[in-house]
Amino acid sequence: MDANRLAFRQWKVGAQHEISRMLLDPNRGQLIPRMLRPTTHRDLRGLRGRSNRFTNTYVQLESPLLIAPVGVQTIFHNDKETGVAEIANEIGLPYILSTASSSSIEDVAKANGNGNRWYQLYWPQSNNLTISLLQRAKSNGYKVLVVTLDTWALAWRPADLDNAYLPFASGIGDQTGFSDPVFRKMFEEKYPGKTVEDDIFLASREWEADVFSGAAHTWDQIQLLRNEWDGPIVLKGIQHVDDARMAVESGVQGIVVSNHGGRQLDGAIGSLEVLPEIVDAVGDKITVLFDSGVRTGVDVVKALCIGAKGVLIGRSDHMLFDLSVDLVLIGS
Repeated sequence: MDANRLAFRQWKVGAQHEISRMLLDPNRGQLIPRMLRPTTHRDLRGLRGRSNRFTNTYVQLESPLLIAPVGVQTIFHNDKETGVAEIANEIGLPYILSTASSSSIEDVAKANGNGNRWYQLYWPQSNNLTISLLQRAKSNGYKVLVVTLDTWALAWRPADLDNAYLPFASGIGDQTGFSDPVFRKMFEEKYPGKTVEDDIFLASREWEADVFSGAAHTWDQIQLLRNEWDGPIVLKGIQHVDDARMAVESGVQGIVVSNHGGRQLDGAIGSLEVLPEIVDAVGDKITVLFDSGVRTGVDVVKALCIGAKGVLIGRSDHMLFDLSVDLVLIGS
């Protein structure tokens, strides 16, 4: 079974299958133990400084961990993305804001303070809308642009359908668009006399139609992003060596080897399975980050040992549950 089908099964049939999935999921990989080695005392401080031109030039990472872009965080806690961004600053981890956010770009930046924040783009079809989102992120102190490539159309997600989980349709997770001046102008020009707030369902459909349009972007369009973003650009969703090489040729500074946690392309290969060959091919030319299937520190260590420079953590049933507990404990 491939990683993606197993990922869907966890969402579909419930947590009782988690143990078997963890044993089989290629996203997680396996360790081969060695015996009678002098492992009692090791100096691991060098791992903290494992970086390349990307981190040295643009962003200093104090930890190999980054908070992955997780959308619609209001369903987990009332503090939503602003709460996670605030905690990320307190513990010194980069926070990556999802386009599918229930908080605005500006509100998250304010909550994150002087933290290290990145912006993840679900790439609209409208160039004007794309440029507006990038300008808002830049003016609010987001240092790195993370462009998700595998979600130009939302996947067929049976568990979401079974549970009637369609937050975007009712405006939940659409705050990035609803707070954007270009989107609001486009909506009001198409529907004279109406504002976004007058018809949330219609506005939601218009936002989804541009962001999750079903029309893929192409490599030559990366130039638009480079023209409009003067910081590092990271492409998320790379799973093929040739695409990793194309990323290098396109002039971006990083990639995230990711299969979207198994929730986007049914049948996709496990990310950890392809990480070694991608690192071998481009690891000396571009920053390689890792995402998907990360549940424990052991998973992080595996990815780092294989060659990833950093690991995105964002599983909602782990990271966001723990955050909810922390916020309760501190009285939020």
